[in-house]
Amino acid sequence: MKTKRHPGAGIEIWDVDLRVADDDTFARIRALFDEHGLLFFRGQELSEEDHIALARRFGTINVNRFFVAHADYPEIAMVAKAPEERFNIGGGWHTDHSYDVEPALGSVLVARELPATGGDTCFVSMYDAFATLPVRVQERLRGMNAVHSSKHVFGSKTALLRRLTGSQNQVKNPELADAMEDVVHPVVIKHPLSGREALYVNPGFTIRFEGRSLLRSLPLLGYLYAHATRARRVARFQWQPGSVAVWDNRATWHFAKNDYAGQRRVMHRITIDGCPLTAARSARA
Repeated sequence: MKTKRHPGAGIEIWDVDLRVADDDTFARIRALFDEHGLLFFRGQELSEEDHIALARRFGTINVNRFFVAHADYPEIAMVAKAPEERFNIGGGWHTDHSYDVEPALGSVLVARELPATGGDTCFVSMYDAFATLPVRVQERLRGMNAVHSSKHVFGSKTALLRRLTGSQNQVKNPELADAMEDVVHPVVIKHPLSGREALYVNPGFTIRFEGRSLLRSLPLLGYLYAHATRARRVARFQWQPGSVAVWDNRATWHFAKNDYAGQRRVMHRITIDGCPLTAARSARA
């Protein structure tokens, strides 16, 4: 097994067959995942059964309540865009499942059908985003909480927009999103695997800081989002047949590019259950 840093964020791994990786090899893979939160693999030949088996080596599978499931494998969520659809799934910076009380540990995404051009996925590290903030901003953020919601992404109002744009088959169950209570998480977490500090807000699902209105939250949130996504920190992963990405949703954001109009893109995603998040302690504590 060989490894190298991927430009911007993450670790690229090659010369390993994920179908038959022994316990020692997987322990090395898991250690890299726990530390960096983002792994890329090339040249894999995973069947749906292999995909599920790989995900289970990371933890318990979370069956997504909003994504359309694979017809034969309910553990697999379909991340698909048809040629006639205008909008894709995940077409903005976000981290999966931050709207849950126990946010997802991570996701395992396998390329199944790719456009001739476009369709890359970008990633950024929330370890790096926090570590490169000014110390005074870091100290301000420690001890703050933020509110996360799924309503504006998966709820009935957005479902209407999807119907109007012909993308209604990408997601389901808007009534579940409407009924979900918003959740509160620390803005800076002590990561449950690495123990490192990570920024835990995201443009997709964070709606405001606890105790502040949306308008009062926007300036600081906007500053954090712009800081996190500066070009030199962005890892752009160009999908190829056999590509697999595994990311930690508590340590990264991602953004699926929607730059392949008139082409089909089909990905299979499995999400892994997580745990409650703990706030990083203030340096003054």
